[in-house]
Amino acid sequence: MHVRQLAVEGAYVFTPTIHRDDRGWFVSPHQQGPFEDAVGGPLFSVAQTSFSESRRNVVRGVHYRLTPPGSAKYTCCVRGRALDIVVDLRLGSPTFGRWDSVIIDPQTFRSMYLPVGVGHAFVALEEGTVVSYLLSEPYRSSEELAVNVCDPALGLPLPEGYEALLSDRDRAAPTIAQMRAAGLLPDYQVCQEIEARARSAAGTAVDGGPVVR
Repeated sequence: MHVRQLAVEGAYVFTPTIHRDDRGWFVSPHQQGPFEDAVGGPLFSVAQTSFSESRRNVVRGVHYRLTPPGSAKYTCCVRGRALDIVVDLRLGSPTFGRWDSVIIDPQTFRSMYLPVGVGHAFVALEEGTVVSYLLSEPYRSSEELAVNVCDPALGLPLPEGYEALLSDRDRAAPTIAQMRAAGLLPDYQVCQEIEARARSAAGTAVDGGPVVR
């Protein structure tokens, strides 16, 4: 497993070894040991797994969770190809406003870890692209927020020369400045505390003891 820290503090990309033989292949996109070495604790207790299928040129995001409760996310692409993007929306973060991106696909099975409070977006680069998500909190529409993926203040690496397919909600999403003025951007310290509690709870579960939330 190769691990690389991204330009957004606390976000990582994990590239596993794919074992191939004449039968096919086997891969483990998440492995606890390398994850703990990189992040300093186990992966959160998974509250929900989700999949999305997207047409080519679909852009989803920039999505994030009202914090608290916040939600961490672990993503990979199981069909097609996507440009996965993380944006630091945490006020007080040493990397606030920065972004990074990774190509995810089932040829490499790269996976991205997105800590609590960051924004997530991706561009589907092929027809029928399927992205998998592990979430530390169940989805609740009332807590889902978005920043406009086309906000020039973010300067995200959207491919040029194509027409982005956006949901009405994402197309009408506010800018990062508007969300900041509305008091709806996450606080970095609060996000760190939520992350620490989630890792502690996950570690307790791994040890076989009770999980206290």
